[in-house]
Amino acid sequence: MNQLSVKALAAWLDDPSRPQPVLLDVREAWEVQTAALPGIVHVPMRELPARVAELDAAREIVSICHHGGRSMQVALFLERQGFRVHNLAGGMDAWSREVDPAVPRY
Repeated sequence: MNQLSVKALAAWLDDPSRPQPVLLDVREAWEVQTAALPGIVHVPMRELPARVAELDAAREIVSICHHGGRSMQVALFLERQGFRVHNLAGGMDAWSREVDPAVPRY
């Protein structure tokens, strides 16, 4: 499982020559309502084992949470299932601090 910095994700999302990843946000609904990246797939961590079949195994996945802990657990789980997955190091908090200060911090 790879750790992906928020700046590296921003560069990836801005690069039209690269296939876009699935942005898997594993936070709770209230967290996603507070701050989220556009185009996410929202599957709360506790629901993922029952919903893993909804994910596209052909695409790379970036696992996202608030600070990077829950998303790391999800990334490890998905890697064991055969997915190509990256953990967003620092999560949405780092995104707000380092990439887009307009995204609310909580």
